[in-house]
Amino acid sequence: MSLTQIATNIDAMRAYSSMNKINEKLAVVQDRMATGKKITSPKDDPAGYQLARGLESRSRGLEVALSNVTNAKSILSVAESGYQNIMDILQVIKEKATQAADQSLNSTQRSAIDTQVDALISEIGDIVSETTFNGDSLIDGGYTGNFQVGEEASNTLSVTLESAAAASLSIDSIDLTSSANANSAITTVSSAIDTLSGNIQDIGEYKSRLSFKENTLSTAITNTEAVRSNIEDADLVSEQMNMMKLQILQQTSASAFAQANSAPQLVLQLMG
Repeated sequence: MSLTQIATNIDAMRAYSSMNKINEKLAVVQDRMATGKKITSPKDDPAGYQLARGLESRSRGLEVALSNVTNAKSILSVAESGYQNIMDILQVIKEKATQAADQSLNSTQRSAIDTQVDALISEIGDIVSETTFNGDSLIDGGYTGNFQVGEEASNTLSVTLESAAAASLSIDSIDLTSSANANSAITTVSSAIDTLSGNIQDIGEYKSRLSFKENTLSTAITNTEAVRSNIEDADLVSEQMNMMKLQILQQTSASAFAQANSAPQLVLQLMG
């Protein structure tokens, strides 16, 4: 543009346009610095924004699944504790049955032992009714849990807990008032101990599977967050360097704008 043409200051317009573009870029960098995100809105990177939201959804689903696994392990621990308490009682009952089977005892002594065992069997009933989680009875034979252990609908673990009630273990009617009955009771209680041991083993296997799922979910959450972070999170050191560059350009563009506006005043000197 010729300096003698002052009706339209093209140089100033170009400098102003350049300054606006720099200001826009600087605002984006400042937004990234403030939020820690290089994608602060869909317009920054539509494809990246969509991918980041999908990864975020997966990560949050995995985190909830991990919490579900923890809850499932807690439920199983409560059930296991109930089973173990009953196992302790069964061991005592077997001891009492073995004692009552001995011919050195008289009927009065066996009757006293039988009364003790009846009280222990009643205690088993109390343990069964008191072993609950969130209002659900766990070891009465009616518990089946379907735990969501992944982000997909198909990622479930079905858990069934067997009954530990005296009737289910066939010890509700044992009689220790005679040596013969006590001998029979020994076999019955031994069978009940084996059955309950199997139930406890099942819980151990469930908890083992849940531990593997817990590790898998933790790893998946970390890896998913790493990918999302790489797509969406800002490199603050790089953004800081970019901001310093833009601030310098902002100053130079402002200076160029000021000079472009003052250039036409030279025409006044020619007219003087």
